[in-house]
Amino acid sequence: MRTHPSPKDDMKASPLRIAIVSPLFESVPPKLYGGTERIVSYLTEELVAQGHQVTLFASGDSITNAKLRAMTPCGLRLDRECTDPLAYHVIMLDEVAAAAAEFDVIHFNMDYWHFPLVRQRGLRALTTLHGRLDIPDLAPLYRHFYDTPLVSISDSQRTPLPSANWLTTIHHGVPENLYSLGSGEGGYLAFLGRISPEKRPDAAIRIARGAGVHLKIAAKVDRVDQRYFDEIIRPLLDGPGVEFIGEIGDSEKNEFLGNARALLFPIDWPEPFGLVIIEAMACGTPVIARRRGSVPEIITEGITGYIVEDEEEAVAAVAKTLRQNRAECRRTFEERFTSARMARDYVDVYRRVAQPQRQPLAEVG
Repeated sequence: MRTHPSPKDDMKASPLRIAIVSPLFESVPPKLYGGTERIVSYLTEELVAQGHQVTLFASGDSITNAKLRAMTPCGLRLDRECTDPLAYHVIMLDEVAAAAAEFDVIHFNMDYWHFPLVRQRGLRALTTLHGRLDIPDLAPLYRHFYDTPLVSISDSQRTPLPSANWLTTIHHGVPENLYSLGSGEGGYLAFLGRISPEKRPDAAIRIARGAGVHLKIAAKVDRVDQRYFDEIIRPLLDGPGVEFIGEIGDSEKNEFLGNARALLFPIDWPEPFGLVIIEAMACGTPVIARRRGSVPEIITEGITGYIVEDEEEAVAAVAKTLRQNRAECRRTFEERFTSARMARDYVDVYRRVAQPQRQPLAEVG
């Protein structure tokens, strides 16, 4: 007797029609710094490669194999004429709502601005939260929108909001072939990302000098952090053993990280993920990181790096990196943090959200 697949089986087997909604501050991928938009790009391209029909709502200078719906001519951070970026995000939300029937699921990556829209329109949607959640004002917000489906990028990220409607945790991933195994032959320590008090580049400088190893800093300085840079960091750059390169793009990261002996990540805040950690791992470069936020979830002690409590322990860890097996570090990246794995994890959640629900979605795992 011939059997017919159920609608649920068809949904599980067929390609999905997915809308990915990105912030408009940077292009997808970003020209320079931009963690959220970078992950949006990696996920979007991998979903397309896996056969899904993907529409990306993003700035017009984005580059993608998905169908692009351009909401602005360019990323707003680099648009000198833009003074109110929220205005363009409101327009985008209206465009997304108008097109909602075209998609099986809508994946938002822009904080909580869309929550009323999702609830009132009953959209089949989920939201990945990319930022810190230990802000007091957020607690009443997430209590109010208790039914909004959420994805965390680390288990640690959830700590301030344990009762929010978490579907699952999905760690970030980057394309397997984007970075290659480096030799570390440059012999220097690296600091990569953003100059800000919570990232503690001042600690990185002290650690490098304490270890007697040259430090290269490749980081951007946002306007909000300009005073911190001028008053705290710039004076430290005048001493020996520190080289400030400034902001670099994707094309320069492989060489910068691959030639480094280790990456310093002496954060002083509850880091939700730390994309630069897995970028370094992809190059076989170990990471010396302070035990904050997601760090214990991401770093495998002694294999992909060292987790430290203070600067003294970080200085001691620098010596250990001379014995590092960089190929093993790279293999761990391939096993845990590729964009292919990330996309498969999201597809599993997309299929659950796309099904009609009679009760709130339960957490995966």
